[in-house]
Amino acid sequence: MNVFTDTDYLPDFKNAVITIGSFDGVHEGHRKIIDKVVHIAKQTEGESVLITFHPHPRQIVFPQDDPVKILSTTLEKIHLLSSTGLDNLVIVSFTVEMSQMHPDEYIESFLMRKFKPKYIVIGYDHRFGQNRLGNIDYLHWHSKRFQYQVVEIPKTDVDAVVVSSSKIRNELLKCNLPAANNLLGHPYLIAGKVIGGNKIGQSIGFPTANIEIDDKNKLILPNGIYSVYVTYDNEKYQGMLYIGNRPVVKDDDKLTIEVNIFDFSSSIYGAILAIDVIEFLRDDIAFDTLDALRTQLIKDEEHARQSLGEYEAQLAQRKNSSKSVAVVILNYNGIEHLKTFLPSVVECTPNHQIYVADNASTDKSISWVQENYPDVAIISLPQNYGFAEGYNRALQQLNEEYFVLLNSDVETTPFWLDKMMELTADPEVAAVQPKILSYKDKTSFEYAGASGGFVDALFYPFCRGRMFLTIEKDEGQYNNKREIFWASGACMLVNADLFRKLGGFDKDYFAHFEEIDFCWRLHKAGYKVMVNPEAVVYHLGGGTLNYDSSHKTYLNFRNSLYTISKNEFLLNLIWVLPFRVLTDLLFVIYRLLTGKINHSLAILKAYVFFIFNIPALFYKRMQYNEKIDSIKLDDAPNTDGVFHGSILWTYFAMNRKTFRKL
Repeated sequence: MNVFTDTDYLPDFKNAVITIGSFDGVHEGHRKIIDKVVHIAKQTEGESVLITFHPHPRQIVFPQDDPVKILSTTLEKIHLLSSTGLDNLVIVSFTVEMSQMHPDEYIESFLMRKFKPKYIVIGYDHRFGQNRLGNIDYLHWHSKRFQYQVVEIPKTDVDAVVVSSSKIRNELLKCNLPAANNLLGHPYLIAGKVIGGNKIGQSIGFPTANIEIDDKNKLILPNGIYSVYVTYDNEKYQGMLYIGNRPVVKDDDKLTIEVNIFDFSSSIYGAILAIDVIEFLRDDIAFDTLDALRTQLIKDEEHARQSLGEYEAQLAQRKNSSKSVAVVILNYNGIEHLKTFLPSVVECTPNHQIYVADNASTDKSISWVQENYPDVAIISLPQNYGFAEGYNRALQQLNEEYFVLLNSDVETTPFWLDKMMELTADPEVAAVQPKILSYKDKTSFEYAGASGGFVDALFYPFCRGRMFLTIEKDEGQYNNKREIFWASGACMLVNADLFRKLGGFDKDYFAHFEEIDFCWRLHKAGYKVMVNPEAVVYHLGGGTLNYDSSHKTYLNFRNSLYTISKNEFLLNLIWVLPFRVLTDLLFVIYRLLTGKINHSLAILKAYVFFIFNIPALFYKRMQYNEKIDSIKLDDAPNTDGVFHGSILWTYFAMNRKTFRKL
């Protein structure tokens, strides 16, 4: 990140995407705004620029008011912003003259002349210029003249920033560091220069570095002892921090901030230290003797090390939730589905980017998303590629560690994604699905996935909670986490790296069975596919093709034959395919007897296409096997989720209609 402190010597920013504000504390609310700026800059091949002021404009405009205690000094702000992905930080010296600029002059002489922005990302309540007359409407009015676009930060996000800042200050003043740090999204930072002290700590075996804060308006924590991490010369050390007026034996009116760095002996006078405050340990205490002080410091060090150890364990537990995840909704003329189901996805997925990948819709669904959910990113595809290739092309454009493939007709619930992500702590887990219940009847499983997908010896698919057309009520009977054979394409979390290395979905499938084909390849590579029923979603179903559609029947039978030919062992194909032909023939007869002539013809059509494509399928089999070999964990494939019998015989002949009776 480039840092500029003199606006007279700024470079020519390329397609500058700017935002303006104090960004005090650089907390989670601020980071959402910064992420938007960085995202737009990447999309437009521009540079992200954050403009902030020193001193705070309020101190200049309202000098008579008591200054608000700031969460971060300029030095601390630079340190915090350096990890956000920003290209440029510009610290502007705010003066009385600047506060008296007419809004026109502010836009023309300051924003345009200095930055030449292509995008201005700003809150609805942003004010600028003389008497704070300038606002977002003012920026809109001048946008055509100066050829920039205004991107408004939603009111909810702006208000969240204000509320969060206030809450953070309150929690800090109550010494509730875990709550404050959670709101900040990082430990509370104290940064300053090491200055000389009285060296009493050194005389009792606890040398300390005295810290000088360069801004009198910095919010200083209440007096006491804190567990901390100290960063010096890009290395991080454990330590304990003292804040108080009586650092030794006698009373002292001068506030002292000093830190004891564990397992550290270097001389660091004049150095800049960055101190991350983790937990309040105890109140300040006056001691009568140095021995009493030393005895207490021994206890404090033990307590601090324990505190930091527990903190690191918590970080390790939360590590999986910090993995980057792209939630990708494939859309084709699905505006009604988006209106119904997207709100729940946005509400229940606060910490990850949501994308709508559009297959060249003509129903204004994308303009509706942009108008109502500007934080949802749009991936526009030039034509309708179907489910398989549509996802392939969309996911090629993303860099997240995990993808969630989510149908547009799925309602999510709180913590749905967190629960699925929990299982990725096991590096062998490559894909996860939630429990999928029916949107129309939320007490019942949904056809497409239920509580995990399985296959039988002839590779007919079925689910825990759904076998053929028998759909069970959810009574908690399938609530255990376990390995499955396939995860539903209606809602599937997948390791992005493995998805790419295995070649994604087979585009020839268009829709249906592509997730089973992909999961089979994962199994052949030795990876696990899991279901976590603690994660719950509600699926409308039939959004792509109605379950009673003859075209769906065609795709299911054709793609099933494709999948077996590409993935089954060659020796097994000798007997599996003839048995499949026989059982599929029974389906043809069954459909004819029930009056579903179109479905019978669809199955026959599927076989015609399959026969003509056998050479191409075996060539593709060879290509996929090469990809599998390049990443496989073991020579033996993972066969979990395979029922080594006939689901047809079990269901129709033995009348066992539920998974529990297998």
